[in-house]
Amino acid sequence: MTPADLSSTVARAVRRAVEDGELPAGTGVPERVVVERTRPGGVGDYATPVAFQVARAAGRPPAEVARVIAEGLAAEPGLERVEITGAGFLNFTLAARSAAGLVREVLSRGPRYGYADDAGEAEPFCWAPTAGFRQRAVHEAVVRILRSQGREDGGAPPGVAPVARRDGDVVATYGRDAATWAVLSVPARETPQFGAPLLVQDESSEFFLVRYAHARAKALGRGAARLGFHADPAAFAGPADPAAFDGPGAAGAPALLRLLAEYPLVLEAAAHRRAPEQVVRFLVRTADELLDFQHCVLPKGDEKPSAAHRARLALAEAAGTVLAGGLALLGIDAPDCL
Repeated sequence: MTPADLSSTVARAVRRAVEDGELPAGTGVPERVVVERTRPGGVGDYATPVAFQVARAAGRPPAEVARVIAEGLAAEPGLERVEITGAGFLNFTLAARSAAGLVREVLSRGPRYGYADDAGEAEPFCWAPTAGFRQRAVHEAVVRILRSQGREDGGAPPGVAPVARRDGDVVATYGRDAATWAVLSVPARETPQFGAPLLVQDESSEFFLVRYAHARAKALGRGAARLGFHADPAAFAGPADPAAFDGPGAAGAPALLRLLAEYPLVLEAAAHRRAPEQVVRFLVRTADELLDFQHCVLPKGDEKPSAAHRARLALAEAAGTVLAGGLALLGIDAPDCL
């Protein structure tokens, strides 16, 4: 089970509980169940407060509603453990997922990895020509993210703060992509920040960092082709997937895999909150991990390409795919070379 599957699985459990009479008839079944990473000090991988939402309509204590939902999820494949904490928070530990299966899914779906099955296309946009640059950028990013999740209730968060007058024509000064990154990096109600660091061509600039990490993933693929091998998710070996993790520098593989698995949930949360900045923050984390991991992907010296290299290359290319997809949702180009 992927983190994104978890939301719909919990919603189905609530629906079944109502249909089976375990919760009162007429109890509203939420269209979307908010599932987020467990906070420090919590238990499991993910948690949801859905029992509190359902309890209001059911007229029962949240802890009782949580118990009913947890019992309905007991035999759900992909869930290793469901626990109740506090007054009714549901906490989930997911069963380990094959790295090969995850990487294969990312590569097969390409930039649409993380999209809902009924996702729509984001173009064309027809915003009023009088809208300011920041308003247009936020609106368009929100609509892309919403449509990636099969939702059409478009519109940006209320109160989009404009670009400060002192910053002038930011598109002319910084270029459309860099300016778009800056206006989407903070919540819509906050004033974006501009300055020379936005155009710095090194990893101190988050805008450069993310696009550079994508370009490095592409470069790794070209380097592998020159060495006569290609990415192969099937090269991951067994449940622990040691082929990707053994060797100097490969310790970052588990972190990259966790981020790939988390991406659909990030998109769902960003759509729910109409918050493109959540995608921005995720892309920065992924780029950081990929740039740390890249050094172990290609053979060094007289080393011959092995299954480990093919597996690591597949993981690096999958991470690059997610970076490209996320940038596209923000309306920013992902060049193959920088």
